[in-house]
Amino acid sequence: MGAPGAATRGQTAPAIELRGISKSFGPVQANRDISISVRPGTIHGIIGENGAGKSTLMSILFGFYRADAGEILIHGRRTAIPDSQAAITAGIGMVFQHFKLVEPFTVLENVILGAEEGALLRPSLRRARRELLRLEEEYELQVDPDAVVGDLSVGHQQRVEILKALYRNADILILDEPTGVLTPGEADQLFRILARLREEGKTVILITHKLREIMDITDTVSVMRRGEMTATLKTAETGPEELAEYMVGRKVLMRLEKNPARPGKPLLEIENLRVTDDSGVERVKGISLNVRAGEIVGIAGVAGNGQTELLRALGGYAEATGTICIGGKRVPLSGPGADGGARRRAGIAHVPEDRHREGLIMAFHAWENMGLGYHDRPEYRRGIFIDNAALRQKTEGRIRRFDVRPADPWLPAGSFSGGNQQKLVIAREIESDPDILLVGQPTRGVDIGAIEFIHRRIIALRDAGKAILLVSVELEEVLSLSDRVVVMFDGRIMGERQAAATDEKELGLLMAGVAQGDPA
Repeated sequence: MGAPGAATRGQTAPAIELRGISKSFGPVQANRDISISVRPGTIHGIIGENGAGKSTLMSILFGFYRADAGEILIHGRRTAIPDSQAAITAGIGMVFQHFKLVEPFTVLENVILGAEEGALLRPSLRRARRELLRLEEEYELQVDPDAVVGDLSVGHQQRVEILKALYRNADILILDEPTGVLTPGEADQLFRILARLREEGKTVILITHKLREIMDITDTVSVMRRGEMTATLKTAETGPEELAEYMVGRKVLMRLEKNPARPGKPLLEIENLRVTDDSGVERVKGISLNVRAGEIVGIAGVAGNGQTELLRALGGYAEATGTICIGGKRVPLSGPGADGGARRRAGIAHVPEDRHREGLIMAFHAWENMGLGYHDRPEYRRGIFIDNAALRQKTEGRIRRFDVRPADPWLPAGSFSGGNQQKLVIAREIESDPDILLVGQPTRGVDIGAIEFIHRRIIALRDAGKAILLVSVELEEVLSLSDRVVVMFDGRIMGERQAAATDEKELGLLMAGVAQGDPA
């Protein structure tokens, strides 16, 4: 953990002080009498369970919402922030979990958008280019100003968001779950950038549910639970176990406990599977593997090495060539009978990697989303019609069992936090009682308490004799959940290991394309 920036010397007023902030949405109390003080030139972490009110609090600070009560002080001065423009004027910038970029525009055009000077765009672009190059150099945020944003990696798009804030003279930067969409390497690079910002005297507020990130990068951490602030601690004087207990209100099992697997016959058999994307690029290159009843096979690999396309093909979302057998029966890979509905009828449930695009319809109520893909089951039918009452009743039970918050089946999916959206998808797929569960990024954007819960449910499914194929960019998660680990690189299998007989170092080499016996 680095020292606070030089700008803090001699300063006494907090960079940000919130006093008695409260905010309700109808009957839901999102924030209740919250007070927090953030020292200038530091990285201040805010953690809490999904739905704890973290993002609501920061949205108030950035002017997206107005508080029902309370006041905001910026550098010791009471400041009204009725909208985001007022926040920007006050020196606050925010990088959202889902970026606010125009993908067909260039980096330079995105940075200047909304901050143009005068009626003529060309002089503004020239000045912005000079300033952008200076910021890139000063903060090690290198990105091509003329690159089209839609062509950039997620990590580089995030840099554009940070550059947008700095271009608008932000000296307070809020990042909401910034590593939720990043690879481990991109996350490490982001933390180097944040440390550099701190060295230059910037104040950073980091909203995250990942305790390791809090311990690695922050100076101070505040914990929220159910809309209230439960603790503010110096990071050097606390630890993951204490923070987890403040978050959840009970002791949390930090290590996953499970009995040894007792695998049976193969339920999912894959031979020479090949998947080509819409651009004609082969993403999965002749993969063969099997998953047996009563075991979890984890797929490790840096994002973009074919794992996503493999899951999509197995789930019926993408056409492929080769052979897939489910319970010994061959299933079609293209044409009629190769879609997601056919896969579900054959016994496959699928938790997709991207819950927004493939797992949920954001405008639909929670109970409507619970029926997606399963609406033709007898328990949800009344003759030729869907039995909405039965579906709502089923949803209420699943919301209760999976601790989805708020516990309201009538809320649109888009009104839930990311972690609670994930619980809705997990509940729907696990409780469909599949023979095979395909699960991509099971705990992406999920807090520590919910991670523990989801992991236990996946293990219980394994112990019930189901076959689970798991894909996660979190190597620690792959190792703790899996019985066998398969490593993918460039669309191929680089190696297979028993999870209990390998470690992150060995898997990391395979993920980098270094086979056993190759020079490291």
